[in-house]
Amino acid sequence: MKKIAIAMLFAGSTLLMADGAAAFAKCAGCHGANGEKAALGKSAIITGQDAAKTLEQLKGYKAGTLNQHGMGAVMKGQVASMSDADLQAVSDHIAAMK
Repeated sequence: MKKIAIAMLFAGSTLLMADGAAAFAKCAGCHGANGEKAALGKSAIITGQDAAKTLEQLKGYKAGTLNQHGMGAVMKGQVASMSDADLQAVSDHIAAMK
């Protein structure tokens, strides 16, 4: 039974990573496949950025309360349809990037 529980734990975390990677696909056009680009030449490089910081920023963009580098409206449009779970998955995915 322990083996099944451990296998399910790993399977669940793998699915979460897949969701984060899939959700990040819409970000890659500006930020690069691995977050290695300064989006539109304005943003910081996001590769490996702390998940809590990223989540806070994404929620700010979604709420329309954050406008870093003058990109608030663009980012709000990008994250408008993302759920809180999507935002968390993307944040975790970015943090895991190398």
